Amino acid sequence: MKDLCSDKVLGLYFSDGKRRVDYVLTYHIQKSGSTRRQSSKFGDNSFIRRLRRSLSKRSSRAPLQPKEDPEVAAQEHQTDYHEDDKRFKRDEFEENLQKTGLELEKDEGSTIPGVGFLKIHAPWNVLCREAEFMKLKMPTKKVYEVKQGSSVVEKIRMFIHKVTAPLHPKVDTSRAQCQKPLSHPFSREKQHLFDLSDKNKFFDSKTRSSIVYEVLKRTKCIKPKYPLGLTSLLANGVYTSAYPLHDGDIEGVSAEPNDRKLLYEQWASYSVFYKYQPIGLIRKYFGEKIGLYFAWLGVYTQMLIPAAIIGVIVFLYGCATVDDNIPSMEICDPRNNITMCPLCDQACSYWKLVTACGTAQASHLFDNAATVFFSVFMALWAVLFMEHWKRRQMRLNYVWDLTGFGEEEEGEHKDHNRAEYEFRVMQKKVKLEHSDLMDEKVKLTCTDRLPAYMTTVVMMGFMIIVTFVIVFGVILYRISIRAALHMSSHPVVRYNIRATVKTTAAIINLIIIIILDEIYGAIARWLTRLEVPKTDKSFEERLIFKTFILKFVNAFTPIVYLAFFRGRLVGRPGNYLYVVGSYRMEECAHAGCLMELCIQLCITMLGKQLIQNNLFEIGLPKLKKMLRKRKSEMVSIQEPVLHKPLKRYEKDQLLGPFVGLNPEYMEMIIQFGMVTLFVASFPLAPLFALLNNIIEIRLDAKKFVTELRRPIAAKAKDIGIWYNLLRGLSKVAVIVNAFVIAFTSDFIPRLVYQYMYSPDGTLHGFVNHTLSYFNVTDFDPGTEPLQPMHLGYKVSVCRYKDYRDPPWSSTKYELSKEFWAILAARLAFVIVFQNVVMLMSDFVDWLIPDIPKDISLQIHKEKILMVELFMKEEQGKRFAARDNQDNCTVPLSANQRPPQPRSRPVSQANCS
Repeated sequence: MKDLCSDKVLGLYFSDGKRRVDYVLTYHIQKSGSTRRQSSKFGDNSFIRRLRRSLSKRSSRAPLQPKEDPEVAAQEHQTDYHEDDKRFKRDEFEENLQKTGLELEKDEGSTIPGVGFLKIHAPWNVLCREAEFMKLKMPTKKVYEVKQGSSVVEKIRMFIHKVTAPLHPKVDTSRAQCQKPLSHPFSREKQHLFDLSDKNKFFDSKTRSSIVYEVLKRTKCIKPKYPLGLTSLLANGVYTSAYPLHDGDIEGVSAEPNDRKLLYEQWASYSVFYKYQPIGLIRKYFGEKIGLYFAWLGVYTQMLIPAAIIGVIVFLYGCATVDDNIPSMEICDPRNNITMCPLCDQACSYWKLVTACGTAQASHLFDNAATVFFSVFMALWAVLFMEHWKRRQMRLNYVWDLTGFGEEEEGEHKDHNRAEYEFRVMQKKVKLEHSDLMDEKVKLTCTDRLPAYMTTVVMMGFMIIVTFVIVFGVILYRISIRAALHMSSHPVVRYNIRATVKTTAAIINLIIIIILDEIYGAIARWLTRLEVPKTDKSFEERLIFKTFILKFVNAFTPIVYLAFFRGRLVGRPGNYLYVVGSYRMEECAHAGCLMELCIQLCITMLGKQLIQNNLFEIGLPKLKKMLRKRKSEMVSIQEPVLHKPLKRYEKDQLLGPFVGLNPEYMEMIIQFGMVTLFVASFPLAPLFALLNNIIEIRLDAKKFVTELRRPIAAKAKDIGIWYNLLRGLSKVAVIVNAFVIAFTSDFIPRLVYQYMYSPDGTLHGFVNHTLSYFNVTDFDPGTEPLQPMHLGYKVSVCRYKDYRDPPWSSTKYELSKEFWAILAARLAFVIVFQNVVMLMSDFVDWLIPDIPKDISLQIHKEKILMVELFMKEEQGKRFAARDNQDNCTVPLSANQRPPQPRSRPVSQANCS
């Protein structure tokens, strides 16, 4: 038991067992006994040559620019400097750290060979100094009662909270929910306001590590020609990694109770998938930025529940009414005996419309009277989701004391200049030193970045064109494979050509999307580094924008083609549109392209979720962790290392580095687009998204708790640029769904026929109304079917889906009056639908306030309590000074006394 406790102390504390390890830097150490180590003596000629070579490298070449993840860059570039050169830089950097007040301890005899650990501890005076400088809000002794709102909405919210009590995680809270401490920016002069009874727990581990990280970012190694900060030192391999420690172990009998273990049991376990997330504990352990991501993901998943229920009802409605759908019944009725024109030249023959019975019935499942209602519902759902999140975000800002966190704090403490930017500025200074253009403050201008901006525009345009070309290649695949299958003599191959072509093309599109996603992500990162953004925030926003554009175009280009272009660029029999020589453009099935759009959406959405999101997120981290562990074991076998239990900082070294939240947000934003943009064609999309997100939450939780090193706690009061992207998608979704209903589905043609052309006001005769006539003698030479007697009789007239005049008309094959009437109705529907839904959305946005009323009242109450607290403090100081004056009076001299005698002399002396 004593050994276990000793291991725990050595893992989380310095060797004295008292000072806590707040941060760890790792570096490469040479293996003992190696020739390289033995030759590293100042009297050795080879060492002198290497030292000169390293000095010449340092003076003639720029430091390597760090990547987005500096630890990965460190692994790639750790041989750029000689080991002794790296050691000189480490010594200087560590000496500068000690000057700031940080306490250091090294461990070069760890269980992991070749890795040295620098443990960093921030003493109390450093924590207080930095907390005051960073304006960290800390809880004071003053605790006040949070009164619940008396409005109907708040009463409903409290009722739901009580009903869902079993779904809340079992996380112990130190204070009742109805009580909240009054927070105030920490000040060393006002320490008496804060509860400092236990100084070891006043700053938690998350706050301590973030404070140390701020000191590390400010500290620089200035002896080289170019000053190097922590990011540059990591990128150049001087240090190989930097991370705060996890609180402790999560498994095993010896695991002490800690926040990490509690998160593992109540959040990162699949057995609690039905419970709410412990957002407060997530924020306490990982910081506000990660806490906001999981809070947003939880709100999004909750809001998917009603959308999924309505979507299933719409789908079931289509299933229940499929047998009563008149157009489907007419297509499936063999008595109609409608002969259709060939779907391709020569290889395809005439076919019976009755063979499209299955496609027509399947299309009705997604294209029915409830489709319009569901599209309107989802547009309002998106607005409600955004409003609900804004209110939830304001509530979290209040609970987490972020209401006063503004641009000043973000700009002062978060947006340090990036190492790449500082290096480019130094390069510019060197160039300007020899000219008369030297300015006091040198910075990178748009002119300096113009080549990078031009490269970005050209590369982005080129990548988008590549996406279009690949989609066009899949179109050619569909055209050619359909013709090849029609030419086959095997009955099994010819049985269901449409389904085979649709499914295989959708799978090919999915594979291409997954591959291009990885390529586009790397290209976007490279382009952003070329632009040399000044701050980390600017870098992140530019990277997000580029990645979103490329991945959005990659994911939705095939879907947009199926929804709006396929079947409209075909031409007509006898005058078809050809591309790349003899490839005839594709036609839609008689029931429209909505079914193919649905198949494409289904395969893309499920494939991305199962393969790209879940499989990659589960498999790749485990594989990387296994390789790191295997590499460590291989090295330990080659060298005589005592097999001891790994210390806390050694265990965390084997975990994967944290690379940011952008990949997590990006996959959810693309999914949000799948759910909202084309929901008219796929009402089951919210259900699939809901099932995926239930798994995704626990998958991400498990990754953060068990697979990744603990990230630096970052403050944030909102989700940043992601909210603007969500809002933009919700606006675009209204327009897209209006066009899908109007142009992709048969909703408008059915409506026009029923009220303008139907003799009895029903849909009887609708199928015949949508088919035009074609005289087979008008086929261009070489395009007529090779087997015209395939159906057993000679065909003189075939039918095709379009609104054109018959061949016996004076204006044969010209667009008919019905076509222009339906086109006008479609455009009118788009305008009316868009304006009505937008008006309803704006009304909902206006109706629901962004800040809950009870929160605004509590914020106002906090301000009053803070004023009362300081007034009481000032009053106490005045009373103390008055008592001090009364007890320490000094008689005045004769020339200082007032002309009128007083019964009580006034003291002007300062009593100290």
